[in-house]
Amino acid sequence: MSVRPAPRPSALRFRRPGRLLAEAAALLTAALVAFPLYWMVLSALKPAGEIQSADARPWTLSPSLDSFRRVFGQQEFGRYFLNSLVVAGTVVVASALIAFLAATAVTRFRFRFRTTLLVMFLIAQMVPVEALTIPLFFLMRDLGQLNTLGALILPHIAFSLPFAIWMLRGFVKAVPESLEEAAAVDGASRARFLWRILFPLVLPGLVATSVFSFISAWNDFLFAKSFVISDTSKSTLPMALLVFFKPDENDWGGIMAASTAMTIPVLVFFVLVQRRLVSGLGGAVKD
Repeated sequence: MSVRPAPRPSALRFRRPGRLLAEAAALLTAALVAFPLYWMVLSALKPAGEIQSADARPWTLSPSLDSFRRVFGQQEFGRYFLNSLVVAGTVVVASALIAFLAATAVTRFRFRFRTTLLVMFLIAQMVPVEALTIPLFFLMRDLGQLNTLGALILPHIAFSLPFAIWMLRGFVKAVPESLEEAAAVDGASRARFLWRILFPLVLPGLVATSVFSFISAWNDFLFAKSFVISDTSKSTLPMALLVFFKPDENDWGGIMAASTAMTIPVLVFFVLVQRRLVSGLGGAVKD
């Protein structure tokens, strides 16, 4: 058995400063990314006098929960939260299932216009959402979906599918076809292979697309403002921010507190999904 020689002291001396520099750069980048989130939470905890003060300070000596009380004291806040949860949850589940089946179809089967279909998915990702808002408004009107949650669910599913299909296509393609042939030899049907073998293997991709779908649906303001016109009972959480924008003076404490309340479910969802993503990757490698 050969023994690897120990690294020379000079190599260790030159490697350590480089590693420290990389760690310092990573910490600086993390601090820059997290600073807006910190300032949002800090502004939500500051008293009104400190928020409107010209001498902005990155701390407060007298934190207050008055802004959160005004936010949760809204009569419709619970309804807005439930509507956002229904919209985001439906979009995540529906887009994940449809994208999984579509990615399997365009990867495992050969049919006419398959390449054209994939190119259309790619083109759909390049079109700005703002450019399609007016056509979607008339489409939702013709379908009778205005002032309903369906007007928010259907467009988000349509916009999340191209990205999800393209991403899952790589995961499905990475599964060898010999695995399907072996399952068929053992007597497994195509449907059994699809849900009992292929689905767990592409779970990391499904989790990643679910994060994208959830964040885009949860934070949506454009569709909620355009498609929910008169029935405020169908509004979502981003619309709750409009209550704190007033003609004479904006309630920045309420705006920051509402934004913080909107961010917490996203962070919780991401942490839960991240754990499942790591376990899914480990299971895929193990299998």
